[in-house]
Amino acid sequence: MTHWITLLAVEEVAKEGGLFDLDATLPLMAIQFLLLALILNAVFYKPLGKAIDDRNEFVRNNQLQAQERLSKAEKLAQQYEQELAAARRQAQTVIADAQAQAQKVAAEKIAEAQKEAQAQREQTSREIEQQKQQALASLEQEVDALSRQILEKLLGAELVGRR
Repeated sequence: MTHWITLLAVEEVAKEGGLFDLDATLPLMAIQFLLLALILNAVFYKPLGKAIDDRNEFVRNNQLQAQERLSKAEKLAQQYEQELAAARRQAQTVIADAQAQAQKVAAEKIAEAQKEAQAQREQTSREIEQQKQQALASLEQEVDALSRQILEKLLGAELVGRR
């Protein structure tokens, strides 16, 4: 086709002697250029443009989906952080309650042990006092018995010596 155009151009130059004639070759060249442009557009540019547009649409969709997933992930992370903070507060409350309860139980046990110790001391003191009283009573009886024996021996010897 290019040879044919070249031949037409050479014939025209030879006939008229000029490069640009305004006869039928100029419209013919314009028609050929438009046909070439249409063929190139149909064969190469439209599929290439479609592939580029499809790729741009794919990238745009993936970017939008990624942004949506990122926002969802951020919302979930924030929600989980709030739940974690609430769980920590609840755990601290439970720990504080348990410590208070343990201290209360320990104080009650200590008070109970002190009462028991006091009661045992008092009972031991009473038992000691009772044993002391018994020992004193026993000693008094023994002293009385010994005193009588001594008196009997002394008086008995006098009574026996008087007899």
